[in-house]
Amino acid sequence: MDHPWHDISIGPDAPDIIEVIIEIPQGGKVKYELDKDSGMLRVDRMLYSSVVYPANYGFIPQSYADDEDPLDVLVLAQEPVEPLCLLRARPIGLMSMVDEGQEDAKVICIHVDDPAFNDYYDISDLPEHRLRELHQFFQDYKKLEDKEVLVKDFSDAEVAREAVVKSMEQYKEMFGTPAGA
Repeated sequence: MDHPWHDISIGPDAPDIIEVIIEIPQGGKVKYELDKDSGMLRVDRMLYSSVVYPANYGFIPQSYADDEDPLDVLVLAQEPVEPLCLLRARPIGLMSMVDEGQEDAKVICIHVDDPAFNDYYDISDLPEHRLRELHQFFQDYKKLEDKEVLVKDFSDAEVAREAVVKSMEQYKEMFGTPAGA
């Protein structure tokens, strides 16, 4: 079995269109995380709060973020996507946050092959309420664990693409040239 972090390409059109691997479907309460050694998904925990993920949550293969994990993504789509599914996404924004004292940005994407979302190109295209939902979820989802999360701000598509490029460069520095590159 291929390792989803190292053996799956980020895609030839990155950073404009990227491959994303889903870990948690929208509407889910189970926090799955990539086991970096095996490439399998591990159940990290059940969410303590009475909340569900407001978007499909996953990571960008062949990326390396400042938190020493693959770069996190939220993918807006009409339907939940099964864990370990691969999909094409367009970065439209970046949510900057601090999770337990550590920078932990999330790239906000749309599912390119979802006709309800494929006309969105920048976070400013989204309804304001959708951004408030994302903000509120991440601000609150660890409160009952007595853990602190601070959502700082949202940035535009250009900042999101720059974060993707930076994570690709950091991956190369950490692991060498990726497979299929």
